[in-house]
Amino acid sequence: MFVYGFAVLVLIVLALLWLGGLYFFKTAIRRAPKLFLVDNPNLMPEPDNEIISSASDLTWLHTQPTEDIYIESHDGLKLHGTWLPSRSGLQQPTVILAHGYSGKGMEMAGFARFYAEKWGYNVLMPDDRGHGQSEGNIIGFGWLDRKDYVRWVHWVLGKVGMETEIVLHGISMGGATVLMTGGEVLPDQVKAIVSDCAYTSVKEELTFQLKQLYKLPAFPFIPVTSLISKWKAGYFFEEASALNQLAKVQVPVLFIHGEADTFVPTEMVYRLYEACPTDKELLTIPHAGHGTAFQVDRTRYEEMLESFLTKNLSHSSAVPAFS
Repeated sequence: MFVYGFAVLVLIVLALLWLGGLYFFKTAIRRAPKLFLVDNPNLMPEPDNEIISSASDLTWLHTQPTEDIYIESHDGLKLHGTWLPSRSGLQQPTVILAHGYSGKGMEMAGFARFYAEKWGYNVLMPDDRGHGQSEGNIIGFGWLDRKDYVRWVHWVLGKVGMETEIVLHGISMGGATVLMTGGEVLPDQVKAIVSDCAYTSVKEELTFQLKQLYKLPAFPFIPVTSLISKWKAGYFFEEASALNQLAKVQVPVLFIHGEADTFVPTEMVYRLYEACPTDKELLTIPHAGHGTAFQVDRTRYEEMLESFLTKNLSHSSAVPAFS
């Protein structure tokens, strides 16, 4: 009788763990409104600072000659992007901007404006799978998206020609995405990566958020949810690692992080920086929370970015499209 009762208890515990894993999977990885992000104190900007793009940036973008474009992913999803051609001609360099978790490409308007107005770049703003106008019910956290961004790189080459130079610039999940993409085999036209407030790995970031939001330990919830993710999304959390992908990166990387980031801990950027085997630079911005470095100290951000572009792109001295 004792053995029977113990077995029933074990089955109940396992069932509860499985249900908990399904809940966390649906909350974090399924395409659905992310209510836990609403009024999250770790995502609130400092007073008078706006996250990523201001209202004027978005208004600016809507007045530009953008084009909706589509490609197909390797697994058959229709992916959407917004294309803004350079007013100086398509031969100018191109930046591919990677947005954050639960965002969309157009929300990168502030960065698009910087690259277009100050440098005359072509700008591509994809919607990640499971985001914006792109198809998909699963969020890839950069791991599934890395293959999509390789396809976006090849789309750019087909659009503007093989003489272009390409920069990958991402923020938050997008920052991890461009690092993961950098570990893939890329055309020589990809010259540099800019990674803003990226996490080291999906496992570490979700472990951190599990503690922050639910006050729960990683074990057994992360392993169970990771197993469900492999079953339903095609990847374990452990394999979705920007740190591991960095070992294969072959282009210079600029790492940026806010020193007051409590959503993706600032300590992660130091480990990413140390893991990078290529030419690398690091900028941390005091008092900047998650995703707000560009707003908190735009002068230092732009100065570092301009220096990095000048050093690593041969066409970076091109006359800007706007004065």
